[in-house]
Amino acid sequence: MATTMKTSIQAEIETHYDRAQDLKAFDDTKTGVKGLVDAGIAIVPKIFIQPPDNFHKTTNATNTQFSFPIIDLTGINKVPVRHREVVNEVREASET
Repeated sequence: MATTMKTSIQAEIETHYDRAQDLKAFDDTKTGVKGLVDAGIAIVPKIFIQPPDNFHKTTNATNTQFSFPIIDLTGINKVPVRHREVVNEVREASET
């Protein structure tokens, strides 16, 4: 019963929450996060909390494909030509 009561109270609070107003108030202070820390805040302000419902909506793992190149560093310090090859491989990998 206490859980239901707490959940309904949280839902009521969230329906009256104006994130835009809180963001504007935060921006108007011109102190940023450091100002909050210097002031000794004890809890994270709500404007910095991402609701769990939004986690799955914003990320789509099926559309994200990463390909990391493998660059062999063998002989980089011993053979000057190999050093140049590795530099070129790193350059190409960072560009593509």
